[in-house]
Amino acid sequence: MCINVTTDNSDNRIMRNENEKNILISAADDIRYLLKRGYPKPGALRFVCNHYRLDSEYRNILNRVTVSPDIAQDRMKKRTECCQLTGKKIAVDGYNLLITVDSMLTGHTLWKCDDGFIRDARGAFRGYSITPATYKAVKCVLSLLSKNSPAYVKILLDTQMSRSGELAGYMREQFNHTILNFEVKTSRRVDHDLKKCSEDMIIATSDGVIIDAAAKVVDLAGCISKDIQINPEKIPSKIQICSSKNNDQYE
Repeated sequence: MCINVTTDNSDNRIMRNENEKNILISAADDIRYLLKRGYPKPGALRFVCNHYRLDSEYRNILNRVTVSPDIAQDRMKKRTECCQLTGKKIAVDGYNLLITVDSMLTGHTLWKCDDGFIRDARGAFRGYSITPATYKAVKCVLSLLSKNSPAYVKILLDTQMSRSGELAGYMREQFNHTILNFEVKTSRRVDHDLKKCSEDMIIATSDGVIIDAAAKVVDLAGCISKDIQINPEKIPSKIQICSSKNNDQYE
């Protein structure tokens, strides 16, 4: 069973403060304007953030949320809905998914990004530690997959992360209580392994680099957020970038 720990988005001070929110919206629009005209994202992000004198928290949010329109449209075309997973094969970017679900369970802000994917902005990957919320996140993932009945699930966990072997063992134990056909593995090259998956595999990740290399993708974290009624924040825009039905980011 997936359990929501808290809905107190304690790190969401920016969207609660009208002045800070307006600064974030203006900066995001400026970055989108530059991306639409072909400017490289690192330079556009640096230029705009320096112009507005934004701190690292703003920069990280804007880096996660803003996506060039061409890339956003390509990613949306690859998306598979969770309700379409029945009988399909899935490869899961383990820590990418678990950290995002951990964030939603522990009250950190989630963001609906320009490509339609749900992401957090904690920047927690390198320093991530397994906590009780991690195990609750596993149960959320298990609940979602059990409900949608994929034919096969392969979960990859980064070996270099602390206690990955222990987490893999816990996940195998939990999945053994289901009828799912699954495999949980640790790997030194998760990104590489996911990019090399066969085209009949649907990749579950919000990592943009992996999404761009995949044939088909699914946003499991987005589906879980809907199931437990956690609404991600959006940075609205007056710029009309794309009209895909999957992207309601632009207003």
